[in-house]
Order: sequence, then structure tokens, then C-alpha cells
Amino acid sequence: MNESGFSADWKVLHLNRNYPQSWQGKATKEITDSAFGVELRIPVDEYQKTTRSVKYGIMLIALTFLVFFLVEMFNRKRIHPIQYILVGLALCVFYLLLLSLSEYIHFNYAYLAASIATILLITGYVKTVFRNNKLTLIQGLILAIIYGFVYILLQVEDYALLMGSIGLFVVLAVVMYVSRNINWYGFNLEEK
Repeated sequence: MNESGFSADWKVLHLNRNYPQSWQGKATKEITDSAFGVELRIPVDEYQKTTRSVKYGIMLIALTFLVFFLVEMFNRKRIHPIQYILVGLALCVFYLLLLSLSEYIHFNYAYLAASIATILLITGYVKTVFRNNKLTLIQGLILAIIYGFVYILLQVEDYALLMGSIGLFVVLAVVMYVSRNINWYGFNLEEK
């Protein structure tokens, strides 16, 4: 192997195949059936990784908004639609940061930098919205878990669907358990 490519040689003995060493006329079906080739796999580059991460964007945004909604319901903290929009824009800018950083540094470092910047931005904003250190910490931890989960999905290319499905099932189960006492018609917590 060198900079211009590579070459490969192989040898197949005539005893290892089901057709003769020489023949006259057209190639037989056995020859056609025994054909093989090499498939070269192009490694995933930064743009492909960014594209894959964008495919998880709706899930990331939906989970973040779900956490905001649950905090709003349980703590009776009103969040204005403009505040939801600003957080949504911060989540979208994450992908722009990721793409632009990954052009200059390795994707893993770009993902780490973009996610930390986005988590700090949203957590700082949440602190002013909720005015509660505990809720801010919970929101920041949940965002870190969500971004960590997406990062893991990006790394395990072959098992992404399985892990993503299991992860979303667990998230749905937790949300169903946590929201079981909400009176959805009155938007208040039922008294026990």
C-alpha cells in the first residue's frame, strides 16, 4: 500500500473450485457464480458524522422541551413561548457549532465543545427563568445526559437503532411514571 493506492494478489487452486482449469466456449454458470470482488468502505468523515447527529436533532429538541414542560407542570413555573423559542434556537445553533468546529478539529472534540457550550448557555438561561438552583442543576444534568446519549449513538454506528430504541423506551417509561399524577384536564398535580 502506498499513497497512490494498493494492490492485492490471491491464488485459488483449481482443486478449490467447481469448474475446470481451462475450457472452450462461453463461461459456464459455475464461473459466474464464483465471481467475487472487494468492497472498499469509506470511513465516516466529519460531515457524515454531523449529518448523522442532525438526524437526532428532533429527538434532542423534543426531549429538551419535554423536560421544560414537566418542570413547568410540576413546579408551576410559567415558561413563555418566546423562552421556548430561544432555547430551541440554542439547540439549533449546536449543530452549526458542531459543523464549523469539526472542520478544524476532530469530530469528538468538536462535539464535546459544541455540547458543553450549548448546555452552559441553556443552563445559564434556565437559571434566570426558573430562579431555582435545584431546577437549574436538574435541567443541566438532563441536558448532559441527552447529549451524552446522542454522542454514544453516533459512536456505535451498527447498534444505533437498537440503542436508540431502548433509550427512547426508557425515557418514555420514566416520563409516564413521573407524569402519572398530573391532572391533564386541570393542569394541576392531584393531591394524594
